[in-house]
Amino acid sequence: MGVLIDGKWSDGELPQETSTTGQFKRADSSFRDRITADGSSGFKAEPGRYHLYVAHGCPWAHRTLIYRALKKLDGLISVAYSIPGLKQQGWQFGDDPRYPDCIPDKVNGFEYLHQAYTAAKPDYTGKVTVPTLWDKKTKRIVNNESSEIIRMLNTEFNAITGDRADYYPEKLRAEIDAVNERVYHNVNNGVYRAGFAKSQAAYEEAYDGLFSTLDWLEERLSKHRYLVGSQITEADWRLFPTLVRFDVAYFSIFKCNRQRIADYPNLSNYMRELYQVPGVAGTVTPRYYVINYYSIPKVNPTLIIPKGTPVDLGQPHDRARLAA
Repeated sequence: MGVLIDGKWSDGELPQETSTTGQFKRADSSFRDRITADGSSGFKAEPGRYHLYVAHGCPWAHRTLIYRALKKLDGLISVAYSIPGLKQQGWQFGDDPRYPDCIPDKVNGFEYLHQAYTAAKPDYTGKVTVPTLWDKKTKRIVNNESSEIIRMLNTEFNAITGDRADYYPEKLRAEIDAVNERVYHNVNNGVYRAGFAKSQAAYEEAYDGLFSTLDWLEERLSKHRYLVGSQITEADWRLFPTLVRFDVAYFSIFKCNRQRIADYPNLSNYMRELYQVPGVAGTVTPRYYVINYYSIPKVNPTLIIPKGTPVDLGQPHDRARLAA
């Protein structure tokens, strides 16, 4: 997909993204500032100050869109949605009548996301990723790590919106963190480790870890309505974007083909319940997932996009049978 090297766009990837044994290794995010309610961080929570660069297809960006919807931040934080598919210069923004849900960058007018990175840091070296959280006031990138952005959205705008829902409650944090760690390594990133593996051994290691953890989640959800405690938490919202992409993309294009999420009774019903939480359905765009993943040349050299999108998340679920 390409990277920036000393502020210049370059095709290819960072050398550290593949281990000597063929394992895919995700690069760390580079911008790690925080928005705070009181502004002590230098980035104060204010209506209209911040802007998100996202892609419909990206599960990491999807997390931030879910929180933006749930925490009533739609009118406070603007969004630019990239055109689906990987372009020669990375994530691209613009008007394309084929993709009416892709909103161009109306804040800076950037055509490519890498322009935001070099505007913030002219000599930047590294990957250019979504989500990227931009500060309109200082014209800087605040953060491009989804796990940190969602925690800011969870709490720092509460005084403005009046929304006090807490998806990372203090009493559950240790358990949420433990679940997140396993799910991130084996599921969220596990599908990529399988899909981008460059050796059979690396692929099989990722594949086995993925399905071992999906089996563990299926068993856990046979006894508990949600992953941690009696409420929906961050752990659920971090898993959900991977689940909704699995059957339409990861199962086939990333060779994660032991079984679909639809073949797991508890996981599939749980996924539908989360989808049906008010505000969430509007963040789910399965057709874009198909286009996004099948547009990656290194896993689909012909770039032929499957015509179908076999998913119906609006069907009834059975999760009310379990005590919350």
